[in-house]
Amino acid sequence: MTANDTSGLTLYELAGADPELRFSPFCWKVRMALVHKGLEVEHVPVRFAEKETIAFSGQRLVPVLRDGEQVVTDSWRIALHLEERFPDRPSLFSDPATIPLTQFVNAWTDSVLPYLLRVILLDVYNSIHESDREYFRSSREKRFGMRLEAFVADKDANLAHFQKALNPLRTILTDRDFVAGDAPAYADYCAFSMFMWARGVSQTELLPPDDPIFAWREHLLNAFDGFARKAPRRR
Repeated sequence: MTANDTSGLTLYELAGADPELRFSPFCWKVRMALVHKGLEVEHVPVRFAEKETIAFSGQRLVPVLRDGEQVVTDSWRIALHLEERFPDRPSLFSDPATIPLTQFVNAWTDSVLPYLLRVILLDVYNSIHESDREYFRSSREKRFGMRLEAFVADKDANLAHFQKALNPLRTILTDRDFVAGDAPAYADYCAFSMFMWARGVSQTELLPPDDPIFAWREHLLNAFDGFARKAPRRR
């Protein structure tokens, strides 16, 4: 298999009741990386109750990328794999020296996800297939030590906490168009992924129009011929 051979790429992603609804922020990082590199890929929906679909990967979490005979798990490792595997395609990092800083942005994004979860948890629950709901409710209520409804009870306060957690991103975007500089790169897709998580399942507006993050999000929704904007949302 050559570096330019894109055949055999398959991405396994978390899906909602509608199999076309792909809402996982970790999968959206990979989705944006793939479209950035212009790679064709087969997308396979995986629901919470369908762990056997990805049993070949040796673990129980998505995303999973199958590249021919090679299996890569974890969104960060998948991004590094794509960068190494397809060096002639547009770079996800622009320069190898930016990889450690991009990894920091990736980790920062993951640290903000719990704030957003307190805003959209019930929307996620209402978006998944009925066969997933008992598992989802019981596992999350055990993790949080409370009912789902109690976890999201003070929506206004939870939204305010999420917006405050975005201050590092907001500061960066006050004087540049993208986190990575003049053009988007994987650092942008890491942060953007959490907004695609919310967009897929929830009608809650997370940002006021005068927020610099709002304009950045709009640019990324429109990028690649509106790839993200065209993604299915919960009806």
